Amino acid sequence: MVGMWFEELTPGLEFDHPIRRTVTETDNVLFSTLTMNPQPLHLDEEFGKESEFGSRVVNGLFSLSLVIGLSVTDISLGTTIANLGYDVVEMPAPVRHGDTIRVQSVILEARESKSRPTMGIVKLEHRGYNQRNELVIRVVRSALFRKKAAA
Repeated sequence: MVGMWFEELTPGLEFDHPIRRTVTETDNVLFSTLTMNPQPLHLDEEFGKESEFGSRVVNGLFSLSLVIGLSVTDISLGTTIANLGYDVVEMPAPVRHGDTIRVQSVILEARESKSRPTMGIVKLEHRGYNQRNELVIRVVRSALFRKKAAA
């Protein structure tokens, strides 16, 4: 197990995740087509040029998945059971082909599960930044984590 146990995830704990990822055109096109999203803002460069963005932009759900994925190795690999919900998903700036995304995370809350005594519920915030240090996505989510004592 590389991830952290519930007991280790104390409110205020911060992470600067070392793994970054450059988003490619292939990522965007493949994700959009695999998820049956024909939005021309993601797939049609001529449409994108005419938009307020001036080019295609990356599918926001890909960006959401990437930001959470970049946190997994440091926080939840093998120690989480499930995502329980998303309280906030904000995308203040678009992700573009060629952007390199880095993530910072913070533990906001942690409480023991009332229905599962061997687990706890953790609220996390993930912030994704591009190579220009622009905030491109902010996510607040809750997840169910294993307790170390129960492992």
